[in-house]
Amino acid sequence: MSNTRNTQESQDSRESQNSQNSRKSTDKTAEDRPSPMEVLRQARGQLAELTGMDAESVSSFEQTEEGWALEVEVLELERVPDTMSLMASYQVELDSQGQLTGYRRVRRYERGRSDARRPGGR
Repeated sequence: MSNTRNTQESQDSRESQNSQNSRKSTDKTAEDRPSPMEVLRQARGQLAELTGMDAESVSSFEQTEEGWALEVEVLELERVPDTMSLMASYQVELDSQGQLTGYRRVRRYERGRSDARRPGGR
């Protein structure tokens, strides 16, 4: 009987330890995930490195199932006066660790122009 009790206690101890290790692993995964500000910085830096253009602003930012999705505004062509400079919006996708997985230009516009997208096509 004593042998059976020791076996059961040993098994319970292993299960408890496995449960604790599992929780630590989950906690570590959450800790390894970058903060939103770190993701923004990484996205801007990686996009600049790939395109050669500095990000001026981030106009949208959201967490997705795969990681993160951003829309980043960049200066594509500087003109005088500044209001005539050519800007572009890039859709940027990052994985859950903040590494850029893809980007594409979705819009080009002059800095001084407002969005022409209105309901009814006006």
